[in-house]
Amino acid sequence: MTMPKRKLGANGPEVGAIGLGCMSFGGIFGAANDDTSLETLASARAAGIDFWDVANIYGMGHCETIIGRYLSGAPDDMVIATKASIVNGPPRHFRNDEDHLRSELDASLKRLGRDKVELFYIHRREADRPVEEVAETLAKFIAEGLIDGYGLSEVAPSTIRRAHAVHPVTAVQNEYSLWSRQPELGVLQTCEELGITFVPFSPLARGMFGSNPPAPAEMDDTDFRRVNPRFTEPNYSANLAQINILRAYANTNGWTLPELAMAWILHKSPTSLPIPGTRTTAHLNEWANAANIVLSPDHITEIERILPVGWAHGDRYGDMQMAGVERYC
Repeated sequence: MTMPKRKLGANGPEVGAIGLGCMSFGGIFGAANDDTSLETLASARAAGIDFWDVANIYGMGHCETIIGRYLSGAPDDMVIATKASIVNGPPRHFRNDEDHLRSELDASLKRLGRDKVELFYIHRREADRPVEEVAETLAKFIAEGLIDGYGLSEVAPSTIRRAHAVHPVTAVQNEYSLWSRQPELGVLQTCEELGITFVPFSPLARGMFGSNPPAPAEMDDTDFRRVNPRFTEPNYSANLAQINILRAYANTNGWTLPELAMAWILHKSPTSLPIPGTRTTAHLNEWANAANIVLSPDHITEIERILPVGWAHGDRYGDMQMAGVERYC
């Protein structure tokens, strides 16, 4: 089936209603194979998934390099988003100043083999720097033709409004799924009001809404989920038991669980453009058709009966992982 389209920002291009998160090509969820990653990119393109999201720190530039390799051998009609501002340190910190963002964007463009990207995010907000200054910097990049639009990640509604007043924001990226629903407390509404695309990352709950959920004991030592509160006991077992009820409901309706979880997000807001991540074509095929699923009011009622707001056991991040995330409620 044909992938439905959604608009990226008020004045941006139309792209497939489901995008692709490319972080896992850098090995953060376990070893990744470059040839397999390239095959997955080709499969995404064939499925109509033409909006790809990456960042300078994913694999310390390796994920961008993989995308650049793919684009060098294919017509470049992809819509690419990348990010900068996280400095791993030590200590880990954030920079939104023009010099840093410009140098990181330049390096990203070189790795991607491009003269510009369609979307460039500040990956985390630098708390002591006025976001108005950051918006002015990003507007300058737009004027110079380096980017078509800019975005914000893991921010509060007040930050979105302040930046948008200086120069229109194209997209806002926050975690959002059936187990992380904080954006419903202001971010979704703000994006809809201002004509900003909302980009949910981790829409499949870091694999928990996959057809085969990850087992913490089998995760690589470098997998950051090993210390994530929702993946440690007793939270993991409690979460898995609840999710398996939704899995059975999805299967009863002829869907995979990832299809249902993605369809729910697309149903919740017309501004949403989720970016599930995967390392393989097989996993991509589990949810690539989700945008063609039509959920009835009865479906939504049952989904939210099984997984009501606030059902998840454990916080979505540990204390160290929360650094740089704006809390507003």
